Amino acid sequence: MFKRLSLLWTVMRGDARRLWFALRHPLAPGWFKLGVALAVLYLISPFDFVPDFIPFFGVVDDLVLVPLALRWLLQRLPPEVAQAAAARAAR
Repeated sequence: MFKRLSLLWTVMRGDARRLWFALRHPLAPGWFKLGVALAVLYLISPFDFVPDFIPFFGVVDDLVLVPLALRWLLQRLPPEVAQAAAARAAR
């Protein structure tokens, strides 16, 4: 499980920084925080669309679905929150 999380962190390092700053922004909407919580819950839960015991495909669904969901959430942020998060992540 830790390997999966570290690989996921490496792949989406930039999005993860923007996500972190957007979550901490005071104007971040509640639906955004809920969506991120559900994505993290899906990542750590033993119930997946494709079970992890199936070689290759069990891990690939986590490595594809979670980053896509997080990027989708980041794209739907209000502009002021998105700009502030991008500015903080660029430092």
